[in-house]
Amino acid sequence: MAKLQVIDFNKKAVDEVEFHDQIVETPLSPFIIKDAVVSSLAAKRQGTHKTKGRSEVAGSTRKLFRQKGTGNSRVGSNNAPSRRHGGIVFGPVPRDHSISLNKKVRKKALISVVGEKIRQGKLIVLEDLKLKTHKTKDLVIILGKLELKQALFVCAEQSENFELASRNLSWVNLVHSEGLRIYDILNHEHLVMTKDALSDLEGRLLK
Repeated sequence: MAKLQVIDFNKKAVDEVEFHDQIVETPLSPFIIKDAVVSSLAAKRQGTHKTKGRSEVAGSTRKLFRQKGTGNSRVGSNNAPSRRHGGIVFGPVPRDHSISLNKKVRKKALISVVGEKIRQGKLIVLEDLKLKTHKTKDLVIILGKLELKQALFVCAEQSENFELASRNLSWVNLVHSEGLRIYDILNHEHLVMTKDALSDLEGRLLK
């Protein structure tokens, strides 16, 4: 079992937790991580794009000129795709862009990313996220002591003061351990987890 230091907001070690070697020693899997990221981003797409087809555009359906004798090619209505303001052929329609990913693959990708953060020394374990005030300037001072930039904080229990203080900082994000996604981890330099959140994550990854 690997041992990780638990620190407080003053960067002082207050405890130590054990983390399973299976997670720490899992090698980085770029191809699996790529599939997980693509799946995550695809699920965020709204899929509300829409163009009007020939039967949906506004316009008269009368025949523009007689079929024979004019020397022109035959034509039907003004809504034909070949004409200006006509319908769109094979245009986008509302649909679900999400890509299904095997649960084991998604779990392996998350283990791979978390393990790499630990090996790089970019995973920090905090005792908790309890703040005395909800002021952003006080949180900035704390983050300065921890030397954090582009940090993703993961909690197991809601911390109202931390949530209020951090929402004005574009480089700090707070998520619940159950909503932790691979894309969010990769999008931040540091992964900061509370002691309880780390225990919760380990239990889910090894289940």
